[in-house]
Amino acid sequence: MARISLSCLPATWYCSYIPRQRLLLLLLLLTASALFLLSVYQKQLWALQRRPGSRFNKYLSIAESMEATDILNPGLNYGIVVDCGSSGSRVFVYYWPPHNGNPHTLLDIRQMRDKDRKPVVKKIKPGISTMVKTPSQASDYLHPLLSVAAAHVPRSKHKETPLYILCTAGMRLLSESEQAAILDDLVSDVPQEFDFLFSQSHAEVISGKQEGVYAWIGINFVLGRFDHAEDDATVEVTTGSQNQQPISRRRTVGIMDMGGASLQIAYEVPSAITFSSPQEEEAGKSVLAEFNLGCDVEHTEHVYRVYVTTFLGFGGNMARQRYEDQLVNNTLGKNRLLTAQMGMSEDKPYLDPCLPPALSDTVVRDNRTVHLRGEGDWARCQEAVRPFLGLHNGTMSPQGVYQAPINFSNSEFYGFSEFFYCMEDVLRIGGQYDSQKYSRAAMDYCSTKWPTLKRRLDNELFSQQADISRLKYQCFKSAWMYEVLHSGFRFPVTYRSLRTAQLVYDKEVQWTLGAILFRTRFLPLRDLQQETFRQNHSSWLRSSFVYNHHLFSVCILVVLLAIVLYILRLRRIHQREQRQAEALNLLWAEEGEALLP
Repeated sequence: MARISLSCLPATWYCSYIPRQRLLLLLLLLTASALFLLSVYQKQLWALQRRPGSRFNKYLSIAESMEATDILNPGLNYGIVVDCGSSGSRVFVYYWPPHNGNPHTLLDIRQMRDKDRKPVVKKIKPGISTMVKTPSQASDYLHPLLSVAAAHVPRSKHKETPLYILCTAGMRLLSESEQAAILDDLVSDVPQEFDFLFSQSHAEVISGKQEGVYAWIGINFVLGRFDHAEDDATVEVTTGSQNQQPISRRRTVGIMDMGGASLQIAYEVPSAITFSSPQEEEAGKSVLAEFNLGCDVEHTEHVYRVYVTTFLGFGGNMARQRYEDQLVNNTLGKNRLLTAQMGMSEDKPYLDPCLPPALSDTVVRDNRTVHLRGEGDWARCQEAVRPFLGLHNGTMSPQGVYQAPINFSNSEFYGFSEFFYCMEDVLRIGGQYDSQKYSRAAMDYCSTKWPTLKRRLDNELFSQQADISRLKYQCFKSAWMYEVLHSGFRFPVTYRSLRTAQLVYDKEVQWTLGAILFRTRFLPLRDLQQETFRQNHSSWLRSSFVYNHHLFSVCILVVLLAIVLYILRLRRIHQREQRQAEALNLLWAEEGEALLP
């Protein structure tokens, strides 16, 4: 009877109370799980995107930049920069994919590579300034370079490919009328042979200040310092805009480049500068540049204030020449006063603290020869080279060039050319700079006798770039670099955020990269790229959004499908139990009739 009484419960009881509770619970669980998984994926995706300097993106970008450029990709854009230097001219071809539509990011400009994965670069000699007597042949002079660019840029892209012809040191030495004659020929004749986007403003003689700014932009762009990742070292920046609150963004790097003839320094000045006098303000304006790298003038996230200046005669070779000039003049002057013969013969050489011991050398000026013999005293060499900095009121150069303040507690610098050679070629300590370690290594080198140094060179104990000239003048140049850094630019001896380098990510970075990045920032082409992006969903950001949209749709479909399947299952259970209930009711009725008298 117990079984009969249980079976007599209404069959709908099984499909009313239990399904409603389970259905609601299942719906909540499935929806919450789907949203949780989607949020986790979205968080990881955006975290990866907001970290352009992350190891994954960095090495992916490096790997892509080393591959041959896909010229069949219709979405790529191209740009050409011709560097007209003093000794020759070089053409560089760059390309970039469509902009991702985010006004806070810059174009991803890379150097074009041919089918053999070699950079598209060509150099010719001599410099374009040699056309000063025949300016009408300037366009013919550049024709080989532009032909190379035209052959690599897809023909269909020529009309929208900007061409910039930028002239530097050699052309600066010419008069304005001589410069204009050469540039006018380029502006009139180049468009007749090449169909690039080229106008009068695209051919000019740039100043040393502009060249320094472009170099600074190029280095920081390659290092990813314009990406403004939130988890990296940051600085508080105040721009020149009125009522603009300070912004926090990724810290950029300063650069120092010491060549053979000149020295250049460029670094960001994040804080507003207060000048002590109108004269200092006027001097500061000549060495400070403020510019916006962003595609929208209303956005100030990419407004940078950069200090940049060049010191002529402060390169390693020219500094040694100035040192020797003074050495000859002083020696001859003392000899006349004291009726001595110091330095006039090998038997009575001038003792030079900046040459290795036991090294004999000569300096010839105006048919006068002074004989030198090395002492190898690094401390005295430092004292000897310090006056050539021309310190004036705590700044470098006799003219008292203004130097913007550096926050040494929150800054980072890269040293190129002689900074790297001094540390690496023979000292073999290139990379992170440590003043104490550098001083000890330089002192040990300077005190090493010349025959020992030559034997080490013969045994290939130095770098492949080291030669006899490097060995002879390493002591001088190491002292000069140290004094430039600590006495000239006043870097603390405890400063550890200087890295000397020859390459950045295994490639040489040219100032032309900064030039193309700077000069394409406001092109209407950028707006076209954004529109193309919106139509074709070609950028990585848009693709990720579309992918997320599909993922979300799939999650919703899975939830709905699970609900439908569960309802169908409940319906089958309901029908089966209803049939069982009807059978039991029939059996109950039959048994009831059998019990009736």
